[in-house]
Amino acid sequence: MAKSGTTTQGLRAAIERSGYYPALVAEAVESAVGGEAVASYVVHQETTFDANEVRRHVTVLVLTPHRFIVSHTDEQAADSSSPTPYATTSTESVKLDRISSVVVSRVVANPESYTPGTLPREVVLTIGWGAVSRIDLEPAACGDPDCDADHGYTGNSTADDLSLRVSDAGDGPDTVRQTLTFAQALSEAIAATAAPTR
Repeated sequence: MAKSGTTTQGLRAAIERSGYYPALVAEAVESAVGGEAVASYVVHQETTFDANEVRRHVTVLVLTPHRFIVSHTDEQAADSSSPTPYATTSTESVKLDRISSVVVSRVVANPESYTPGTLPREVVLTIGWGAVSRIDLEPAACGDPDCDADHGYTGNSTADDLSLRVSDAGDGPDTVRQTLTFAQALSEAIAATAAPTR
């Protein structure tokens, strides 16, 4: 379930509607937002199945005039560190000029008959700001199948700070639409921040 909008009151209401520890999530997010205005937001709850347990996770993305804020909250079952179930919540605040990429991947059914404005079946929003990178390496080789020389390694580095996947089937069309709206607002804010001043 995702909710999107543009006001602090709307953000609080969306967190409460998610029903996922709303007091905890709201306090963490509102503390990170501080006194800034909320330009756009998305609240996305995801349920996963881990062995015999059902776990919930909520991600809150907030765009302010100067920052991108991401909050994650997870619930955990009782374990050796805690005799009772518990939740962990974290927030990260990123200045807009630090965001290096906003990638929107769309999965569209029947592309040969696609009509502009039709919602994708699935959207993956990936945002990178350099906090987390993934490096995939493999041994380098030459074209000679009989060569046994060491050619070092080859690979690539990928920004992997945040990836949010929503789908029409799993989350509903409103969630897909709202994620696209947030991605557009974030891209426009980054472009405005990067634009030269005259």
